Amino acid sequence: MRTGTVTISIGGVYASGQPTVIKTLLGSCIAVCLHDAVRGVGGMNHFMLPSGSGDGDDAGRFGVHAMDLLIGAIMKAGGDRRGLVAKVFGGANVLDVPGPVVDVPRQNVAFIRTFLEEEEIPVVSADLGGRYARHVHFHTQDGRAFVKRVRRVRAQERLRAAPPVKYGEITLFE
Repeated sequence: MRTGTVTISIGGVYASGQPTVIKTLLGSCIAVCLHDAVRGVGGMNHFMLPSGSGDGDDAGRFGVHAMDLLIGAIMKAGGDRRGLVAKVFGGANVLDVPGPVVDVPRQNVAFIRTFLEEEEIPVVSADLGGRYARHVHFHTQDGRAFVKRVRRVRAQERLRAAPPVKYGEITLFE
């Protein structure tokens, strides 16, 4: 059977009972991959903040809503909530911001750990925190997840590496 590929971004949720690779790129956000091995159904979400109003089309950007949407999508695809296991990724501190900053990555990690524990969904694998962004590829049918950490590149390094391109009065950096 041929495998499809789906890319999700912030607020995205996707689940399937067909062989599919779901991909995303994370920084401080969290991606949760849920899998029901008995039924071969899996899915992933990508949320930005642990809580928020979730009104309208942006509900998936907030942890509790994103988890409800993911569990619902897995059940709609034929999965059973009682057989789910989780793989969790993200929550990196990727920004170099001076001064006092709300610690969103730490809040995201604390939220997802608490949520999964309270919902009795076992975490079988996790790569959380740190300072590196992550590319995540999740295989819905067998629950395999592949993660590649992305090296941080400071803006100063980018500017030295790529010469500016001039268009009239506008200078672009690539």
